[in-house]
Amino acid sequence: MTGDIARLDAAFAAARAENRAALIGYLPAGFPDVDTGVRAMTAMLEGGCDAVEVGLPHSDPVLDGPVIQTADDIALRGGLRIKDVIRTVGEVQSRAAAPVLCMTYWNPVDRYGPERFAEDLAAAGGAGCILPDLPVEEAGPWRRAADKHGLATVFVVAPSSREQRLAAITAAGSGFVYAASLMGVTGTRESVGREAKDLVRRTRATEAVRAGLPVCVGLGVSTAAQAAEVAGFADGVIVGSAFVKRLLDAGDDREAGVAGVRALAGELAEGVRRRG
Repeated sequence: MTGDIARLDAAFAAARAENRAALIGYLPAGFPDVDTGVRAMTAMLEGGCDAVEVGLPHSDPVLDGPVIQTADDIALRGGLRIKDVIRTVGEVQSRAAAPVLCMTYWNPVDRYGPERFAEDLAAAGGAGCILPDLPVEEAGPWRRAADKHGLATVFVVAPSSREQRLAAITAAGSGFVYAASLMGVTGTRESVGREAKDLVRRTRATEAVRAGLPVCVGLGVSTAAQAAEVAGFADGVIVGSAFVKRLLDAGDDREAGVAGVRALAGELAEGVRRRG
């Protein structure tokens, strides 16, 4: 069975047809538990997200701030395994019929086996994988497995990335480019930062992006106003910590947490349609 990269491409095409940016939400699998996580991600899609990223919790998440680290710790303490992450991808995709990606650091994939991971992710209906710490130069085994199984490989660019590096990263990636809005870790912020707009401008100058590869901005977006601002210069807006915080704030009230992420998705969806 092949992955669902075509569904991801279609989501960006639909957003472009509506003259807006795509909205991509993130939650780690197994948070606050596997079943509630599935319900929450489904609610995000029902609320207005065009795609979701299922995080694979990691004990040393170098890109993630304290909010996502807390959620990862809850998931890991609950006994989460990679099979539960794959199951989450499959259940969300089957319930919402939307593109579902996995966001993971490289070590768990390497230990599981790139070919096995790609095969299992594709079998679950996954659209691709975001690998923030995998250098392009070392990505050969994964890219071959991903291509074989019809999965997108999304790499991350940062404000510190120079033009030659941007060209190499975008040429190697597929699905979209993840543009980190600032130097630092994930988390909600009062300002997205002017660096994001400049990074998108420079990334769009690369040959791969000129050929149609979308550029999505993540890190720091948490409100409809910020989503509208980013949607004014990017193809997609990625939101993670704000969704996690809604579930954390709900405590043991799972229903309130799911309702909270659905409501936030609706607010952000309105934001990307305003295009600040």
